[in-house]
Amino acid sequence: MGLQKRSKVSAEFNMSSLTDIVFLLLIFFMLTSSLVNPTAINLKLPNSSKTPATSTAKPLQVKVDADKKIKFNNMNLDVNSLKAQLTRAVMADGRPTDQITVILDVHENVDAQTLVSVVDVMNGLGVKMILATKVTD
Repeated sequence: MGLQKRSKVSAEFNMSSLTDIVFLLLIFFMLTSSLVNPTAINLKLPNSSKTPATSTAKPLQVKVDADKKIKFNNMNLDVNSLKAQLTRAVMADGRPTDQITVILDVHENVDAQTLVSVVDVMNGLGVKMILATKVTD
């Protein structure tokens, strides 16, 4: 008596469903990664030089107090008038803008948007900046 199995186990695997899932995941991650937009502030970082910089000119000073009032040359200003006043001061100085230093004193209670607006004005002028945070009254 020759007994034979009539059902054999098939060793085949259908890859079409797996490739569909992989392509769907690929499309999902491509779409979500294009929607993510990183927000960053472009800051000018200091660099070193071999010769020490000797400057006798006094740096400009901008203060932002706890009430978000911007002060420059003992005048209360808004962001637009700060840009105009800083432009006049930089032009009157006569030095290149990358050699002019502005000290920025910001109170610790000032929100980030006000700080970013003031920093954008200074970056637009191309001046060096020293940021002093946590100024208390």
